[in-house]
Amino acid sequence: MSRFKWLITIAIAFAWISCKNSDGKPQVTFKVESKGEWKEEFNQKLGILGHRNWIIVADKAFPQQTAPGIEYIDTHGKIAPVLEYVMEEIKKAGHVEPEIYQDRELQYIGEDQSKGIDAFRATISKTLNGKQVQTILHDSVFTKLDQSSKLFKVLVLKTDELLPYTSVFLQLNCAYWNGDNEKKMREKMAAKP
Repeated sequence: MSRFKWLITIAIAFAWISCKNSDGKPQVTFKVESKGEWKEEFNQKLGILGHRNWIIVADKAFPQQTAPGIEYIDTHGKIAPVLEYVMEEIKKAGHVEPEIYQDRELQYIGEDQSKGIDAFRATISKTLNGKQVQTILHDSVFTKLDQSSKLFKVLVLKTDELLPYTSVFLQLNCAYWNGDNEKKMREKMAAKP
């Protein structure tokens, strides 16, 4: 084998191996975007996301996970403006609506523990504009994400936010078909064999 063919073979093998984790599964995707470029990437992803997918607007310390269904985009922004953009784009898309979760721990952090946390809570409340927000223990979020990422895509928008427990979790539901409609349809199906 010539030296050139040998180098090409090694390069292809290395590329193939580097695309797999030690268990043979594909690695989690992580894209580093320059400021503003993340929006275009997000908009493309939003068009194919649907019911049961998740969008997470995450603080800087949110961990990179190994589940193959989780994809990351680094926004280089702060949570509030990224979340505001995401919520507006979801509204425009029309096919999904978010069920919103925040870490329960956020309610118990004082300004003396994390300077700027009170202003953050006020800003996020304004950004969410009275929408219903469920709180959930931080560790419970990872259980939900672990279960979901086995079958459904989870898109994590990493931010440069340096305040604890500030990530916002959006579980997507169908905007044009709700649980009441589903229940009525199932009742009709059960009544007619």
